Amino acid sequence: MPHSRQLTTNPLAEMSAVPEGLTATVPRQLVHRAAVAETLITGGAGTDADRFTVFAQWPRAHQLHVSSDRTAYEPLLAAETVRQAGTLVAHTAYEVPLGHHFVLKELRITTRPEHLAVGAVPAEPVLHMVVSDVDLRGGRPAGFRFDTEIRLGGERVATGHVAATWTSEAVYRRLRGGRTASGVSALPLPPGLPPAEVDRVLPADVVLAPSGNPDRWQLRVDTAHAVFFDHPLDHVPGMLLLEAVRQAVRTRNGRKAPVSFHTVFHQYAELDRPTWIEILDKQGAHDTDVQVVGQQGDSTVFECAVATEKG
Repeated sequence: MPHSRQLTTNPLAEMSAVPEGLTATVPRQLVHRAAVAETLITGGAGTDADRFTVFAQWPRAHQLHVSSDRTAYEPLLAAETVRQAGTLVAHTAYEVPLGHHFVLKELRITTRPEHLAVGAVPAEPVLHMVVSDVDLRGGRPAGFRFDTEIRLGGERVATGHVAATWTSEAVYRRLRGGRTASGVSALPLPPGLPPAEVDRVLPADVVLAPSGNPDRWQLRVDTAHAVFFDHPLDHVPGMLLLEAVRQAVRTRNGRKAPVSFHTVFHQYAELDRPTWIEILDKQGAHDTDVQVVGQQGDSTVFECAVATEKG
């Protein structure tokens, strides 16, 4: 008979009584963040067999995930929240050791922008998660899928689906063939597109460089970027690839804003190889209207079907 998995509590919180109404983030290591400022999750609990409720807080201002006029939350904030919720549940309910490496295989996020306005206080979304297809190896979980519904004030504002696996440090190092964050350097940054063209304010947040082809760009990988590279990595992070998709769609699709992303990741994007982002001349699946791919050499790193705002 299935049993209800419970998220382990924060041992630091058990050492002192926290007055009712006060909120703190979960330990940043549980969501694979180095900066407390980038930690979005505030808690969670198991509600039934493989079902969880996770709590988060969204800031009213953010370098990437809030619109430049500070009126709206970006869809990729929902994606990052779902990612963090998945790592929290994996570590606390499925007993994945903190030293393990996660591999994101698939991410689908669909948002309702009309419900993503920034209010007078930070938003406190609630995520309802259902885990399925737990992959057991040697009797221990080695991966899973989960579906998520994000609600704000009782209103559904986004849904998500994630497929991920994880592996030990030793196995990961063998898979990476000796590549380490300290041993691999990113390519020099090529000049980027004008920030306004990709709906950004700061040149440092532009992740696309022109290639001479209006539907193809080189990815700009700035390992000093404090959000994309919150901590050292030996590969290009998935959230940077998703931001590249966002910017590509913004610049080539009449500046329409993306509202959903369905991304399948095929392999690691290496720091020391050029990554090319291309919009294909075909519609995506699941009622999406733009198809974006990322390539290194002859290999496809990821594919992403995007739906944009109507009108």
